[in-house]
Amino acid sequence: MTIELNQLDRALIDRWQRDLPLVPQPFAAVAQQHGISEAEALERMGELVSGGVATRIGAVLAPNTVGASTLAAIAVPPAQLEEIAAIVNREAGVNHNYEREHRFNLWFVVTGADRDAVDATLERISRATGLDVLDLPMLCAYHIDLGFPISGGRAIVNKDARPPCTPDTDVLERADTALLRAIEDGLPLVSRPYQAVAQRLGRSEADVISRLETLTDAGIVRRLGIIVRHRSVGFSSNAMAVWKVEPERIDEIGAAFAAHPSVTLCYRRRPAEPDWPFTLFVMVHARERCSALAVIQELNRANGTEAIPQAVLFSRRCFKQRGARLVGGERRVA
Repeated sequence: MTIELNQLDRALIDRWQRDLPLVPQPFAAVAQQHGISEAEALERMGELVSGGVATRIGAVLAPNTVGASTLAAIAVPPAQLEEIAAIVNREAGVNHNYEREHRFNLWFVVTGADRDAVDATLERISRATGLDVLDLPMLCAYHIDLGFPISGGRAIVNKDARPPCTPDTDVLERADTALLRAIEDGLPLVSRPYQAVAQRLGRSEADVISRLETLTDAGIVRRLGIIVRHRSVGFSSNAMAVWKVEPERIDEIGAAFAAHPSVTLCYRRRPAEPDWPFTLFVMVHARERCSALAVIQELNRANGTEAIPQAVLFSRRCFKQRGARLVGGERRVA
């Protein structure tokens, strides 16, 4: 069901899916830009979360920087889909879980403190369901940005931002894992959210702000702001398109696909032969099915990939969607 938004809510979403100010009173800074009070900005942000438009006001992390993650899939007999989805959802490390149109019809993301933790989760799911699980870890991200304007167009991203494939993990400190865990469910919606987080951790507000600035500049925090549930605002025709691209061409084609303004995600993943030979993944979020298919056709025509083995998997149902959990032991950092 699409949730109707007023003009202010749309303006807040389009502006603040990224670059939430790293200042002591970020919502006062947001309010000033929109000509409203800090109290109203906090109220509207809270309503977006409680109303199901957003999962949280918080951080999105680059994959496999703090902890590890993978995309996984199962071919589930249709009559068992809800039962198996519930088993998958019980795992703390699962943060996204969708039904898609394909023989492999259940797709989910698993996160953990390290690769061993991810492997253990996949093994538990396989044992509990009695089904084989495809493990499709990311090898390179050509474009990752679900913070696109809901009114149309592509987000304007800081041109100096670190490329998605190369976050600088050398900046990580041991205390960063605790900080990122503290905001997994989002920032507290109070006047001084960073101070509230700092108090929970026994740190100073200035220290929390400084570390989030460092992690953002390094590309570890990809964006900080409103994390939108796109289905709730009318993006109900969301397609995952996949291609079997040879290694010598994949970087070239990946970069070309990523440049298309309607592509929200584009990345290379390890295949799982023989069941899943595909290596290049693209996500297109659209309001209508025909619009998503038109984008995929444009990608093929423009890049000469029509004859490459490929598939399009539309989302059907969302069984789980939340921020990633840094479950398990502490990640080793310098």
